[in-house]
Amino acid sequence: MTHHITLRRPDDWHLHLRDGAMLQGVLPESARHFARAIIMPNLVPPVVTGAQAAAYRDRILAALPAGSDFQPLMTLYLTESTDPADVAAAAASGLVKAVKLYPAGATTNSHGGVRNFDKVMPVLEKMAEIGLPLCTHGEVTTPEVDIFDREAVFIDTVLDPLRRRIPELRVVMEHITTSQGAAYAAEGGDRLAATITTHHLIINRNHILVGGIKPHYYCLPVAKREEHRLALRKAATSGKGCYFLGTDSAPHVDALKEHACGCAGCFTATNTMPLLAHVFEEDGALDKLEAFTSLNGPAFYRLPVNEGRMTLVKHEAATRFPDKIMTEAGPVTVFDPGYPVHWAVEG
Repeated sequence: MTHHITLRRPDDWHLHLRDGAMLQGVLPESARHFARAIIMPNLVPPVVTGAQAAAYRDRILAALPAGSDFQPLMTLYLTESTDPADVAAAAASGLVKAVKLYPAGATTNSHGGVRNFDKVMPVLEKMAEIGLPLCTHGEVTTPEVDIFDREAVFIDTVLDPLRRRIPELRVVMEHITTSQGAAYAAEGGDRLAATITTHHLIINRNHILVGGIKPHYYCLPVAKREEHRLALRKAATSGKGCYFLGTDSAPHVDALKEHACGCAGCFTATNTMPLLAHVFEEDGALDKLEAFTSLNGPAFYRLPVNEGRMTLVKHEAATRFPDKIMTEAGPVTVFDPGYPVHWAVEG
């Protein structure tokens, strides 16, 4: 039996750090294990310009624990008034690594997102020209589409037509949740990739709803049927280069999760790597964990792999993770897989 595994230090290709007191509280949880992370721009107000991205990066760097070498990789929030020249300049400087597409109303702080795709074509065409990836929150928001069908409909009615219209555009399908998403990513060629979260490998929609509503399992895109979770597990553990880790770790204080209109998001920054070791071991694929967490993402983003190493060790006793992270904004509940995990990051 394998009791330890050493891999290149991982990256997180989809991370929410928020700002202010929340940033101060949760940043150490990601910086402890991850070398780099693609930082989501859906603040209030959103990070729309290169200047705003630079200012946000500076706030993140100032909040890092002493001695940390964590690198925030910045993104811009795509709006219908985004300036293509500003995007190109921010990318050329090395500051911005992607632009994020939120369909208006799709998730937290997405009200300023895109409604009319014709209005963002000049930006997307410039991105295709310079090779800057578009990260997509892949859900339609029209009320007639059931929430469990929004990802599949987005692929058919938005993403596929967009990629046919601008075939040179490099796209990351973020936090895929369906068998359709996994299949589409696998068939998309070298300009298409998909991130998969930790929690979508572990929970299905029953975990949210059976036996009472579990607000700390509620996320967007919402977890789907068990058949979709199994498809995601098969994709993540396949070793295929089109799939890589994006935790979508999304902190909200408990008061806003345990609420009549609770916020969407699972906070997994603290324990993602032990949880993934458990999942990959369970599926007989520990030898594929490094590709998913440490190799495939850098390859797609055209960045070097990390030089540092991480060792995960399996212990006889279950690993104890904190129930909550205490921040000056309030307590944030750490994702609980619902079963004992025996893996831990060494050191």
